[in-house]
Amino acid sequence: MAAHKHYYLVYLQYLGFRFRGWAKQPKGKTLHGIIEKTLGYILGDTSFKMLGCSRTDAMVSANQTAFEIFINEPLDKKKLLNDLNEHLPQDLRILEIKEVSREFNIIQTPRVKEYHYLFTNGEKPHPFCASMITHFQGSLDIEMMKKGALVFEGTHNFKSYCNQPSKKAVFEREILHSEIMENKLYQANFFPEKTYLYKVCAKGFLRHQIRLMVSHLVALGRHEIDINTIDLHLAGKIDQPVERTAPASGLILHQVTFED
Repeated sequence: MAAHKHYYLVYLQYLGFRFRGWAKQPKGKTLHGIIEKTLGYILGDTSFKMLGCSRTDAMVSANQTAFEIFINEPLDKKKLLNDLNEHLPQDLRILEIKEVSREFNIIQTPRVKEYHYLFTNGEKPHPFCASMITHFQGSLDIEMMKKGALVFEGTHNFKSYCNQPSKKAVFEREILHSEIMENKLYQANFFPEKTYLYKVCAKGFLRHQIRLMVSHLVALGRHEIDINTIDLHLAGKIDQPVERTAPASGLILHQVTFED
């Protein structure tokens, strides 16, 4: 990549419901794949490479995330933004394009990721909600779940909150913020009267970490476990992985903040 002369940071948002995640795959529609194909059509014979800052899973959405373009020719940022939005599907939008220095590295530059998980319980909601909100059946003790969310803040062992970890996985992670609140951010006239938002921030997450954390919070809200159970997992005293993984469609990468 060092041979390239120009570097561009592209901010985008998408509804992930019909995509198989960010990373390219031999089969299936992925975000990297469709953006790369569209860029190839727009740029013609001009060679380029692209690299994303976060590998979201299938059906996970993003309100704001980014990828980097490596290219030898300078780009007209305004024209490229308009061209991409013209040719990309309706569930994917480019927000901003800016040139960055060669020293900027989208993977290694310190950043904070803020995720939201939307959920509701009680009566089954309108089917249109399926792309953004997870419905958990039965009653939930939301106040207990709020207390449980706070337990995740700080530096802990998240080995129990990772699916199929790699051999090099680092399980000690710091959660900068973890909070459950009533959802006032995402609204639609077909949403249930009351929905909830789990906000969690960190510099990085393990595979399925947030969805496993949500699953444990739901178990707490159903009084299937107590807060001490979460404490024991985070201390590494219970080494077994969390059994259930919360559905992907409720998860939204709200924003990625890069440090200067």
